[in-house]
Amino acid sequence: MKKLLDKLSVPVIQGGMGIGISMGGLAGAVAAEGGMGVISTANIGFREPDFRENPLVANIRALRQEIRKAREIAGGRGLIAVNAMVATTEFAVMVREAVRAGIDAVISGAGLPLTLPEAAGEGTLLAPVVSGDRAAALLLKHWERRFQCRPDFVVVEGSKAGGHLGFRKEELLDGTAKSLRDTVKAVKQKVGDIPVFAAGGVFSRKDIDEICRAGAAGAQIATRFIATDECDASQGYKDVILAAGEEDAVIIDSPVGMPGRALRTPLIERIRTQGRIPPRSCMNCIVTCDPGTTKYCISRALIAAYHGDLENGLFFCGSNVGRVNRQVTVHELIKELTR
Repeated sequence: MKKLLDKLSVPVIQGGMGIGISMGGLAGAVAAEGGMGVISTANIGFREPDFRENPLVANIRALRQEIRKAREIAGGRGLIAVNAMVATTEFAVMVREAVRAGIDAVISGAGLPLTLPEAAGEGTLLAPVVSGDRAAALLLKHWERRFQCRPDFVVVEGSKAGGHLGFRKEELLDGTAKSLRDTVKAVKQKVGDIPVFAAGGVFSRKDIDEICRAGAAGAQIATRFIATDECDASQGYKDVILAAGEEDAVIIDSPVGMPGRALRTPLIERIRTQGRIPPRSCMNCIVTCDPGTTKYCISRALIAAYHGDLENGLFFCGSNVGRVNRQVTVHELIKELTR
């Protein structure tokens, strides 16, 4: 399996972003440059005509299409992966379908992926997303005991990342969470020779060099890839990210049951003042989400964001979003990050 990971000619993983932000177009373009392009499995079939009536069927169909698209764009270069959230009800099914479609790697977070090897089987690179050394040690012990295997690589996600975060909300708000550099060092001590990729606040080649000196094999970067021509999001979504300032990134409570980082938008302000926006219907997409009590429907909010709907959208982003002020091609961004 290490030989497969050696196909990466640049030490960059493009972070998975759902719903619809990182699909076959972006993942394929990143892989074509020698990196690891990542397709988010989260409600990936949202554009399919039968999505509302049969979301699982639509999601499986779209996943296969996007993996095939990414492969065609990559032309045999780099690696294609999926990001599958543990918190989704379709987690195991989507992992199995991705493996059947020939995906190179499965990256899994938004919860500790204790059962990932069971869902994926053999022959695919498997990587958990962890936020600290304790989680890494627990997962390694569980995988070794139950499945007699270890991760092929580990993504260490720090407190400055976007989307769902594996930290207490208080740590994120008061800035007491451990630095990414220190977290990488601590996790590396636990995982030994397993390659570690660091995520969260990695913006430049200088940042990549710093985390590599701490023991990382490379970086996972997400928000910067939104502002690329090849990103699968609408131009409206990209324009919202490009217009955002550093102060617009805030910590939110997600229906997934974890804190997250997203842009302060009219939706976020309405939730803050009203307390709750009851969902009109439920797709049963999140294990921990109760439609009777959830503050809002995260899937509807993410789909609205995909279309550039600032009023109703949830725009996940990293802490460096204010520094993303120019749209480039994936080739230009990879060149900047690796030159």
